[in-house]
Amino acid sequence: MNNKNGNGRSLPLLIIAALGVVFGDIGTSPLYALKLSVEATQESGAGITASVLGVLSLITWALIIVVSIKYILIIMRADNHGEGGVFALTALLLRKIEKKSKTSKARWFVIVLGTLGAALFFGDSLITPAISVLSAVEGLKVVSPQLGKYVIYISLALVSILFAIEKFGTSKIGSFFGPIMLVWFGTIAYLGLLEIIDKPSILRALNPMYGLNFLFNHQGVSIAILGTIVLAITGGEALYSDMGHFGRSPIKFSWFLIVFPALLLNYFGQGALLIADPKAIDNPFYRLAPDWALIPFIILASTATIIASQAVISGVFSITSQAVQLGYIPRLRVKHTSNKEHGEVYLSKINLFLFLGVVLLILGFKNSENLSHAYGISVTGAMLVDTILATFLLITVRKWNKLIFIPVFLVLLIIDVVFLSSNLVKVFDGGWLPIVIAAGLLTVMLSWIIGRDRMLAARWQGSVKISQFISQLKRNKIKVKRVSGTAIFFVPNLSVVPMAMLHNLKHNKILHKRIVCMHLSFENFPKLRNDERLIVKHLGSNFYTIVVRYGFQEEPNIPRVLALLRANEFKFNMEETSFFVGKVKVIAKDPSIVTKLFIFMHRIMMGATEYYKIPKERTVELGGVIEI
Repeated sequence: MNNKNGNGRSLPLLIIAALGVVFGDIGTSPLYALKLSVEATQESGAGITASVLGVLSLITWALIIVVSIKYILIIMRADNHGEGGVFALTALLLRKIEKKSKTSKARWFVIVLGTLGAALFFGDSLITPAISVLSAVEGLKVVSPQLGKYVIYISLALVSILFAIEKFGTSKIGSFFGPIMLVWFGTIAYLGLLEIIDKPSILRALNPMYGLNFLFNHQGVSIAILGTIVLAITGGEALYSDMGHFGRSPIKFSWFLIVFPALLLNYFGQGALLIADPKAIDNPFYRLAPDWALIPFIILASTATIIASQAVISGVFSITSQAVQLGYIPRLRVKHTSNKEHGEVYLSKINLFLFLGVVLLILGFKNSENLSHAYGISVTGAMLVDTILATFLLITVRKWNKLIFIPVFLVLLIIDVVFLSSNLVKVFDGGWLPIVIAAGLLTVMLSWIIGRDRMLAARWQGSVKISQFISQLKRNKIKVKRVSGTAIFFVPNLSVVPMAMLHNLKHNKILHKRIVCMHLSFENFPKLRNDERLIVKHLGSNFYTIVVRYGFQEEPNIPRVLALLRANEFKFNMEETSFFVGKVKVIAKDPSIVTKLFIFMHRIMMGATEYYKIPKERTVELGGVIEI
């Protein structure tokens, strides 16, 4: 059996690497999930044994159903040429919709859900570093209550270091991530196992009836309990999002062989400790460690939370880059930090925004328990979006058996809705935060998509068909001087005469001997091969159209395109080649917030010349005005 994937790394190495990228978030949930869940049962009046067994049962089966069954066995099969994540899924569905019909309602249904999922993920990425680092550093209170006053300062220092090293890229700072997380999972599993050996009766909680009975018998706190149980599955969506980096098999094996057993052993160990010593509820995770190992354990936990946070932040960079390529947000400066892994990118503005957001969260919420109220909504909302889109794809496009899988997906949807609903009751306790973040980002993305559609429609209104222009040129109905050299015009529509060409004709009264209309098309595929990259057509009178195709995970680069054209016998002299870029000023005739927000973003976005890496010394920018 071949144990290597496409990038040549062996399966064991991929399994270890996945530990440091995919499982950091869910792998650090034991720091706070069981503690907060058991505390949520205190108002029920149930004894500590019944509470612990009920909570452990619910956590166990949440991990089995949501992570093992839903993500590993089902949703990870909804891949876009091996890529996962909400935008990969959105792009795949849009390709299928546009292939069958141009149904506007179906298109907007998928776009709104996809952008909502991305917006919720962004909120999750703000909260994860804050709650993870705080919960790790709060172990100092176990060492000495007097150290509690330093928790916020140390957390801010760790977060500052985390965001400062992001610019160096995951491949440079992450070489030890996998092995460290392997030590982490081994340590928490061992400490949990020691407690289980002392109290093996805790394994009764594997029975799902303990959890269900507790919910039915204590309905007054059932919503609060379900809201905290979600904390044990945060990061489950990363299994799907990071599938393109490692493949399905390494993630599956990492989960079932290492992560899932380690999490269960630690949760059950904490539960056994709480039954034996209810006072350990102040921090059952750190109480598992012997006194002599407490400081090293805190250091290991802090390192693990930094790794978890770094993985989430890298995920935001990746999804933001995809959003730019798909046309969901304005162009941003994207720095590629690895020559080997294409998906490793860094966006300085996003990094700064995340850093300031995380700092404000730490200062505002002050401890992990307060932040937990804000955490669940973004996680459960993003998971619900994944389930809806994956169901749509697998049932309607992949043609999975409806009689078998519609009931399965219905159960998964009900579970997602129950988890989301249980967290919505926390709106006034901090749950408003991810809602506000998601609403703001959703407004930005939809305003950009709607505004861009309107701008392009207005741009083409009253335009001259290029076929008509060439026909008139052949019949000498257009008197113009042809000068030597090649002019390359970057256009959004190949069927009309470029606006920059019309401006050049109007002001300079000339056309170059060879005219190239180049269109950069960002496809709903992750990546394309070079032999799929170019589509060249000769229209007559030395006019050409060139479609340059990119996947939504690829970086546009005009010098590489020119090299590829030369390799395909499309010869030109760079000293006689000019690049014409239209620089449009958009003004509003519609006073709506959507239009105003789009115009503001259009004015401040990164210029096409810099973004596409067009040679500046050979570039001419010609402006125009469009009213929308």
